[in-house]
Amino acid sequence: MVEDTAPGTDTRCGFVALIGAPNAGKSTLLNALVGSKVTIVSHKVQTTRALIRGITAAGRSQLIFVDTPGIFAPKRRLDRAMVTTAWNGAHEADLVGVLIDARKGLDEENEAILARLAEVKPPALLVLNKVDVVPKEALLTLAQKANETGRFEATFMISALSGDGVPDLKRWLADCVPPGPWLYPADQMSDAPIRQLAAEITREKLFERLHQELPYQLTVETEQWKDLRGGDVRIEQTIYVERDSQRKIVLGKGGAAIKAIGEAARRDIADILETKVHLFLFVKVREGWGEDPERYRAMGLEFPKD
Repeated sequence: MVEDTAPGTDTRCGFVALIGAPNAGKSTLLNALVGSKVTIVSHKVQTTRALIRGITAAGRSQLIFVDTPGIFAPKRRLDRAMVTTAWNGAHEADLVGVLIDARKGLDEENEAILARLAEVKPPALLVLNKVDVVPKEALLTLAQKANETGRFEATFMISALSGDGVPDLKRWLADCVPPGPWLYPADQMSDAPIRQLAAEITREKLFERLHQELPYQLTVETEQWKDLRGGDVRIEQTIYVERDSQRKIVLGKGGAAIKAIGEAARRDIADILETKVHLFLFVKVREGWGEDPERYRAMGLEFPKD
């Protein structure tokens, strides 16, 4: 366990962007590094849409992690916004961690990321994830090929899910971020508004419950948040879809799906808030929301104009 130390004159602080193909394990790694759930995790690709920051202390260093959307070949306007957001996060960071699913190796998506990495100025490190299910010889070959780009300052082999190798990665990052004062209080774990995090948790439960039935064309917004007497919290969220057929999928037969999703989301939100949560979910059709600039701003994305 890395001890937390109050910031002083000899402190370090820096932004670390985590980039990679969809399902490389960025969100899982971020949560492992921070030691708490700050971003959603799903086996369904492209679940992270905006830049979600997780904050942690490592000795006298404060590390601000940026979990970016997965980088892939975009087809829709939302896709383009997500990929642009990911690369912007890399350009603006102090360090860039490139995550590669060791099981996939240097496939077409990862090759494209390594090729474009040459345009990124901050120092980069290679992080091979899911190494616990790949033979050692294959890992060494993968690391060698990836490092032939000459772009990486260091290479780490980890399992974000089990935590193997994560402490070593965290210590290295703590030593490499630039000197400077801490930007956040020592006990803060994310700069995402709690309303946004609550909406992301509900979106995660939608992915978990509906799997392949779930369309990407949905978003969750926290519409109302009220602190009640006794410390309870009342939250109203709306799940927006583009067609009535999608609304029926989210509701499920007799409302069974939305009930289960709401219960799972309520438990996770209550764990984070450490209080009783009353969560109410509504599903509405908002045709063409994927072309609405206001919805992109609500998700923290820049609206692509072409």
